[in-house]
Amino acid sequence: MSGKNFTSVEQELLKEIMLHRRDVRGNKFLKKEVPDEIIEKILLAASLAPSVGFSQPWEFVIVRDNNTKNLIADSFELENKKAEGMFFDEKRAAYAKLKLEGIHETPINIAVFYKPSVKPVLGQTTMKEAGEYSVVCAVQNMWLMARALNIGMGWVSIVDPEAVKEILKSPPENKLIAYLCIGYVKEFLDGPELEKLNWETRKLVSAVVYQNSYPKEK
Repeated sequence: MSGKNFTSVEQELLKEIMLHRRDVRGNKFLKKEVPDEIIEKILLAASLAPSVGFSQPWEFVIVRDNNTKNLIADSFELENKKAEGMFFDEKRAAYAKLKLEGIHETPINIAVFYKPSVKPVLGQTTMKEAGEYSVVCAVQNMWLMARALNIGMGWVSIVDPEAVKEILKSPPENKLIAYLCIGYVKEFLDGPELEKLNWETRKLVSAVVYQNSYPKEK
């Protein structure tokens, strides 16, 4: 059976999904349960991601328990205070106003782990990080599928990964790659929130692409 060819309409639809994908903050989520079949579709999308040597080195912990969420939120609060102190003046004031997680606002949290192989993996013998990069590809698949299903997803990176591992009783060799908050939203913003808040501006593709090599430094 030959591979599928996609129409221009389907190509444009994929572009639209990527264009409208958002990292959703906690103040945008609704207190509404997400059906199990929706979570299953998001996890299936993760399992379809490319992985080095077809190793599929991802594992997922679905968190619904409020006591567990409390412990994760405590780690966030501790790390968030440290992070706020790294910014100055207007940036610090702006940072303090941001709602950077939705741990309690969402019914479902998903911790995504990299599970290293005990044997050599084709393609990973030189670039050891390729396994972790594979898990990041799975997270991107989850994000795109969630958006296609009109479900919000937020990546909480301001947590102590070792603390999260201990809370979730992770095997010691596993590495936390992402802690995700998933739920229905009040609205999807028409642009990235940090861009709308003038925290950063979008880079032009032309500014980050070079031909054949980086230019010689002057």
